[in-house]
Amino acid sequence: MNVVLDANALVMPFQYRINIDIELKRLLGDVDIYVPECVIGELKKLSERRREGKMALQLANKYRTVKTSGRGDKGVLEAAKKLNAYVVTNDKEFIKQLIKEGIRVIYMKQNHLVMRDD
Repeated sequence: MNVVLDANALVMPFQYRINIDIELKRLLGDVDIYVPECVIGELKKLSERRREGKMALQLANKYRTVKTSGRGDKGVLEAAKKLNAYVVTNDKEFIKQLIKEGIRVIYMKQNHLVMRDD
């Protein structure tokens, strides 16, 4: 089972005290977690301005990276399709786009992760 994290998923643990690894294991069992290279770039910029960005970048470095030609949401979508993966995000507009594309979504609700079931 593959999971792709977007930038806001990597910031969640530091804003809401959620453990992504434990939550994903609870939901899906053993998973392979990926971070698109474009997300690493976003986090590098964010780390220059915010402490959460710096910590999220450190967290991202513990996961596998995946190359994408797209940037931002397009890169995350590309990675999810390439890996046949779930995407973890809290971006409401991006969630709509992912569902339209047939990508399975995991998001945070009341300090734990849940799967979107549509």
